[in-house]
Amino acid sequence: MGKRDNRVAYMNPIAMARSRGPASSSGPTIQDYLNRPRPTWEEVKEQLEKKKKGSKALAEFEEKMNENWKKELEKHREKLLSGSESTSRKKERKKKEKKKSSRLSPSSSSSSSSDSSSSSSDSEDEDKKKMKKKRKKKYHSSRKSSESACSDSESDSKDNRSLGRKRKKTDHGDGLLSSESSSESDHTEEVQAKRKKNSEEKEKSNKTKKRKKHKKHSKKKKKKVNSSFHLE
Repeated sequence: MGKRDNRVAYMNPIAMARSRGPASSSGPTIQDYLNRPRPTWEEVKEQLEKKKKGSKALAEFEEKMNENWKKELEKHREKLLSGSESTSRKKERKKKEKKKSSRLSPSSSSSSSSDSSSSSSDSEDEDKKKMKKKRKKKYHSSRKSSESACSDSESDSKDNRSLGRKRKKTDHGDGLLSSESSSESDHTEEVQAKRKKNSEEKEKSNKTKKRKKHKKHSKKKKKKVNSSFHLE
């Protein structure tokens, strides 16, 4: 049994595309875009004229609005001017009436003088009442200020007393602390002195023991030497 021939023939893709022919495109091509229908110069002029007409209509509408606004402004001004003229006329009438009243009979003048005197007396009474009220207010304010000053002085004295007591307490506490610290320092010094004494006594006892041992050893040596001489 022989092997199967799995080889495939090579196909040139460019040759295959040429054999198929031109590809059918679904969308418009560049040539279609270049050959599109375009307006002539006359049609372009007509479009521009139409645009100008539209802008002219807008300008006409704005001019009409401005004219209406100007008319309203003029009406408002006329109303204001007429109002000011009426107020000036009223003032002139009041002045004329006052002059006429001043030119009236002396009885009216006497009545006016009595009215003025009564009004002056009333004004004097009111002034006196105002002065009395002011004096009362000043008296009350001075009294309040003196009371507040007294209360402040009392509070200051109380604060000073409390501070003095606190200082005494703190001084007493400091004295106790200093005495305690001094007693502690004395105790530590005593302990250190005792330790030194104990260490010195131990050293002395050790030295004495060493000397005694040395003496005993030397005596034993001497005895041995003497016994050896006698034997010889």
